[in-house]
Amino acid sequence: MSTISIRLDENLIEKANIMGKALHRTTPKQIEHWAAIGEMMEDNPDLPYEFVRQAIIAKAEKEAGKLESYDFD
Repeated sequence: MSTISIRLDENLIEKANIMGKALHRTTPKQIEHWAAIGEMMEDNPDLPYEFVRQAIIAKAEKEAGKLESYDFD
């Protein structure tokens, strides 16, 4: 992954820093998290936030190998 420098509003960085500390993320990772949520919400405007949040969690669980198969009996 390549990185570039961009200018961001100081208030956004301050909020991301606070939230990142609370959620054990770095400031850049918090901003990336918010961007991912925003992108998903724009791509799927009819989905509620909680559904999007759970989709992000499910993706992280899958990537960590923590999902179990569900058997439809």
